[in-house]
Order: sequence, then structure tokens, then C-alpha cells
Amino acid sequence: MRYFTLDGSDYPSHTAQETAIARYIRWTNQRAHPKTKFAIGSKIRQPDYLPNVA
Repeated sequence: MRYFTLDGSDYPSHTAQETAIARYIRWTNQRAHPKTKFAIGSKIRQPDYLPNVA
């Protein structure tokens, strides 16, 4: 996010900066795809731990 909305920026107000960040997050979320290819020994495929659930 820093590279797309904050680096080299000179926003006139915090509102303009917040708008740019929100726009970037919406753009990123619209193009998101679930990760389907994990490493063979990945803990995501075969976790060896229990989730911390209260």
C-alpha cells in the first residue's frame, strides 16, 4: 500500500489521503483471488497446531 498511495505523495489533507488509501484497498479487494498453490510441506495444508479459540 505504501508504494501505491503514500510514496512520493503530497496530499493536501488527511481526507484526501484517506480517500486514496480507501480507493486502493477497494481496488485490491476487487482483484483478489484465493491462494490455491501452497508449498508441499506447508502448514496451511497440514497444520500441526490447534487454532487459538476462546
